Amino acid sequence: MISSSFSSQTQTHTPAPRRTSIKLNTTDNLITQLHNLCNQKALKEAIQILNQIERPPASVYSTLIQLCCQNRALNEGKTVHKRMRYSGFLPGIVISNRLLDMYAKCGSLSEAQKVFDEMSEKDLCSWNTLISAYAKLGMLKEAKKLFDEMPERDNFSWTAMISGYVRFDKPKEALELYRMQEMSLLSKLNKFTVSSVLAASAAMGCLIIGKEIHGRITRAGLDFDDVVWSALMDMYGKCGSIDEARSVFDKLVDRDIVAWTAMIDRYFKDRRREEGFELFRQLMKSGIWPNEFTFAGVLNACAAAAAEEIGKQVHGYMTRVYFNPLSFAASALVHMYSKCGNVENAKRVFNGMPQPDLVSWTSLITGYAQNGQPDEALEYFELLLKSNTKPDHITFVGVLSACTHAGLVDKGLEYFHSIKDIHGLTHTADHYACIIDLLARSGRFQEAENIISKMPMKPDKFLWASLLGGCRIHGNLELAEKAAKALFEIEPENPATYVTMANIYASSGRWDEVAKIRRSMDDKGVVKKPGLSWIEVKREIHVFLVGDTSHPKCKEIHEFLGKLSKRMREEGYVPDTNFVLHDVEEEQKEQNLSYHSEKLAVAFGIISTPPGTPLKVFKNLRTCVDCHNAIKYISKIVNRKITVRDSSRFHCFEDGNCSCRDYW
Repeated sequence: MISSSFSSQTQTHTPAPRRTSIKLNTTDNLITQLHNLCNQKALKEAIQILNQIERPPASVYSTLIQLCCQNRALNEGKTVHKRMRYSGFLPGIVISNRLLDMYAKCGSLSEAQKVFDEMSEKDLCSWNTLISAYAKLGMLKEAKKLFDEMPERDNFSWTAMISGYVRFDKPKEALELYRMQEMSLLSKLNKFTVSSVLAASAAMGCLIIGKEIHGRITRAGLDFDDVVWSALMDMYGKCGSIDEARSVFDKLVDRDIVAWTAMIDRYFKDRRREEGFELFRQLMKSGIWPNEFTFAGVLNACAAAAAEEIGKQVHGYMTRVYFNPLSFAASALVHMYSKCGNVENAKRVFNGMPQPDLVSWTSLITGYAQNGQPDEALEYFELLLKSNTKPDHITFVGVLSACTHAGLVDKGLEYFHSIKDIHGLTHTADHYACIIDLLARSGRFQEAENIISKMPMKPDKFLWASLLGGCRIHGNLELAEKAAKALFEIEPENPATYVTMANIYASSGRWDEVAKIRRSMDDKGVVKKPGLSWIEVKREIHVFLVGDTSHPKCKEIHEFLGKLSKRMREEGYVPDTNFVLHDVEEEQKEQNLSYHSEKLAVAFGIISTPPGTPLKVFKNLRTCVDCHNAIKYISKIVNRKITVRDSSRFHCFEDGNCSCRDYW
């Protein structure tokens, strides 16, 4: 009996430990399975396993939260956090910091703040995580409040605050923070902190502070890696110290394309184009491939300088390395050719783009408008609308300019009203300036004044200048004086207003008023901008001033113009002396007209190139009526296509006609 009883007790006791062992093995298996799923990035499946584990260990929560953070999976992260609370798990500082980081990186700062507030113990990582999150989202007041409250700070704390200020255009606050006494007590500077402070100096254009920081990091012995060198180069460049920026650039050991592009762009922004182009040539020889930012910067510089030959070389290189036709570098090509007056090439590049962007459409439309092809400009605008591309304010400036250059007043008014009524855009000051220009050139001054009186904003200098230009064409002296008065108040130092009024008075023979204007200019120190024209022959730029006698071929140029003048008169040319600002005899006026800069440049181009070679001349001011008329005759006599780009548009002269149809 005893034996039997003992045996029975042994059998009933043995299964219990076995069940516990099975349960433990099941939990271990689930945890292993969960970790495997996490390694496979199978977050949702891992969370399903989590719900089957009665009391998950800290390692499970830590792994899941980290994966939620990596995947920016906010909802899944909240589920894990909720499960943690439900199971009664009390996270330590490491897991709490991971929760904090997860919420911060997922953009849920309200949840991050709750976790932070509930933490019984916080370390430096806790404070830095929340400060950095607030700073990155521009919540700088909240970040600064925490920064001021934290018991200790390290380089990360300073960098987070300073870079936050820099990122959200508060360079002054960034520099003030840098100058705080606590910062000066740091034994070791951090390169990221220094880079942020240099960026703040660059944003403020404060060279003195930038140099001070440069000196300090030199004395502190901070390693000058590419991050610091690039920040220094950017600071010197933006502060206008281009030579020091170049000095820093030359010290860079491993120059990447970002550094090359930044330095090249800095030259262009400082209007030192030749040095920018030269550095681009060095880049071509360096073995480093330019990117679309590099190409776009160089092409925009070519457009600004009308350097089509260099632009063509860049285009050729882009073709050889197969540039992306969808990139904005392709748009820059269209813009460059349009600005240089080669709309055929602009159109060719445009047609090669699978999906032209709005910049490309606008560049081509504006290019056609400025090159005396308004019909093509308006045709492409209609194609733009059919392509479901939404035009913007700049597009309509090009459209209205096309109407202005063609004298399409009613069509221009229709487009002007469609900006608001059909396309839902608001009229800008540029739109008003364009429509006033259109109406004034056509002599419809009453309509122009009606529109001006109903404008929601105050007329700017461009509008008044447009009105004044129309008054000059039609001799509307009364309205011209009104426009000039407004311009004298807005920009009293601009010589263009004085010169235009003097022209208007001169054309009506009111020389006493011309004399008054000249005295006013002398009294105020206003100097007329000299007319300047240039032409490129055999890759060399030749510049001419009015009456220029400094050119090596001056004698040949003047002799050729003398012979040309006789031929022109035989063809019916009569000098237009209405706008010559001298109360002198008619013969002297005609002689003054003979040596305008664009005529000198055209004459030089003709005698320096083979017969039939097209010429392209550039002028810094608006070409005068007489030169415009004269070059029409010259184009027919010498059988040349002559393109003149003045300050407002291209004039393409061929066989005695101009692309502007004498309406400009």
